[in-house]
Amino acid sequence: MKLKEIGEMGLVKRIARKPWRKGVLVGIGDDAAVIRVGKKKLVVTVDSLVQDDHFSLKWFSPKQVGMKAIEVNVSDIAAMNAMPLYALVSLCLPRATPLKFVDGLYKGIYFTAGKYGIDIIGGNITHGKQIVVDATMIGEAKGRIPLRSNAKPGDAIIVSGKLGASTAGLRLFLRKKKGFAAVKRKHTESKAQLKKAHAIAKYSNAMEDCSDGLASEVRNICDASKCGAVLQWEKIPVSAETVKAAKALGKDGREFALFGGEDFELIATVPKRNLKKVKGFVVGRIIKGKKIFLEKNGKKRLLKKAGYDHFA
Repeated sequence: MKLKEIGEMGLVKRIARKPWRKGVLVGIGDDAAVIRVGKKKLVVTVDSLVQDDHFSLKWFSPKQVGMKAIEVNVSDIAAMNAMPLYALVSLCLPRATPLKFVDGLYKGIYFTAGKYGIDIIGGNITHGKQIVVDATMIGEAKGRIPLRSNAKPGDAIIVSGKLGASTAGLRLFLRKKKGFAAVKRKHTESKAQLKKAHAIAKYSNAMEDCSDGLASEVRNICDASKCGAVLQWEKIPVSAETVKAAKALGKDGREFALFGGEDFELIATVPKRNLKKVKGFVVGRIIKGKKIFLEKNGKKRLLKKAGYDHFA
């Protein structure tokens, strides 16, 4: 059997083991792990950026790569209703890498870390055939943690902002389409939604960040919560600029929102009683059962496709 046959989540399930230390409150299976240290709940996550997979130097500047390395981890910390505090950054660099690249990379790392008040406290450096930037981040939970496994039938599914722009930007770069600078910037300079996450977490049951597309994130929540969902096509929020960019690519912007990724908005399930307290777009609802449906033009069909998968 090959990796492409089981996919990313299949691999995670294959290698995961139940933690045995009592201090582990949340292990593998959420946006980040949670460990108890004294009276504190520390939230820990890690993300890797691989050249020509997560970024291309044809359209990313070294500074933008560094910014992204921090933002993607802050997004995971945010989804756990925590504050980011510390990060360790490891690099794999070809021997011929210009020092100018490393200087630019760390300019981005320190710029974004400074924005969130994060200290860079360590890491590792090695050599290889392509650039890999790997960051581990530690934060502290300040309140209740809306785990993926806590969604309830009847919850509304909300999105904290408009989706699809990052994937549209990537496709524009790949197709060498001119214009659409704002959409392209959504790909090269995606931002974590820390303030939105803290505001939504107070009133939500489950939450995660949108890194692999709306369909994939909702499936993760449903799998963990042992429930199903109905997503409403017409309610998926996409900006006018993304709609235009998608049209230039012969696509519908909502396809990018559903199956793209790296928008780093939040996907949350919210009890109906709390809906008026939360800012966001209602895109569906959690239901009993384990099936996920897409409702389009008043008709429901089974949604078999998910979002981005590294091995699909």
